[in-house]
Amino acid sequence: MLKGKVAVVTGASRGIGAAIACKLSSLGANIAVIYAGNNLAAEKVCQKCVENYGVKAKPYQCDVSDFEAVKQTMADIKADFGTVHILVNNAGITRDGLCAMMKEKDFAAVIDTNLKGAFNFTRNCIGLFLRNREGCIINISSVVGLTGNAGQCNYAASKAGLIGLTKSVAKELAPRGIRCNAIAPGFIRTDMTESQEENPLLAAVPLGRMGEPSDIAEAVAYLISANYVTGEVLRVDGGIAM
Repeated sequence: MLKGKVAVVTGASRGIGAAIACKLSSLGANIAVIYAGNNLAAEKVCQKCVENYGVKAKPYQCDVSDFEAVKQTMADIKADFGTVHILVNNAGITRDGLCAMMKEKDFAAVIDTNLKGAFNFTRNCIGLFLRNREGCIINISSVVGLTGNAGQCNYAASKAGLIGLTKSVAKELAPRGIRCNAIAPGFIRTDMTESQEENPLLAAVPLGRMGEPSDIAEAVAYLISANYVTGEVLRVDGGIAM
């Protein structure tokens, strides 16, 4: 399905990003694994992609919030892989706290990584997509970007911003055959959500369980193949936000 295609996945050393990288490699895509700090974990994801699926995979350390760092990383990826066809903006952090007591630096850090980071990679991939006359961008948002969540004004704002970014980019690039969609996960079992295991809101999930990273990876694969879908926000949340 994706043989010969090149996918860039940010935040791909663990959790949802690692699952996405492995899923896309299973479909034949070569993978650029973007990570923040854990080189060993990123190398393991690449090794899994190469050994299990016979694709090319390489890790790239990058601060996604730094535009110039992203620009250089994309230049390195172009040199190594030749081009890029798919971008999955998954990198994200949390700095939870009530708005009344939140430090400005915690608000800024989340916006810079979750939202500006997605802009930085999108902006630096568009030229390649235009030259290829094809491209697929998938932004990993969150149901809290649709509903809000007490104690997460920074995270919710960043994820809501991703939805606005998705729709605007989709409208701009659709005439050139480039699609942009978003996925809004609910409670997904990752390192980031370990503290959510006892969250009373889990009882409100109609399907009665947390999701798995593989659930998001499957949704990414669907959106890559859905050639007539753009500007969409696909909830993968067990029904909690319906």
